[in-house]
Amino acid sequence: MIIEKIKKNALKLNAIDRVHLAEMLLDSLDKTDKQVEKIWVAESEKRYKAYKEGSIKGIPLAQIRSSIEK
Repeated sequence: MIIEKIKKNALKLNAIDRVHLAEMLLDSLDKTDKQVEKIWVAESEKRYKAYKEGSIKGIPLAQIRSSIEK
């Protein structure tokens, strides 16, 4: 299986090269979906505007903490 060959070869690398390989692989997973990001930005701006206009209210931090601690 190709994954096993890659794994076997990767483990033969020196520590620094393995770190670079690991960073490269992790970075490749950290790509944002531009469409999802665009939708989330629009939603967060809508919620912030509603908060500033008073049509929705914030929740005090103490209340959030107490609900988490229960």
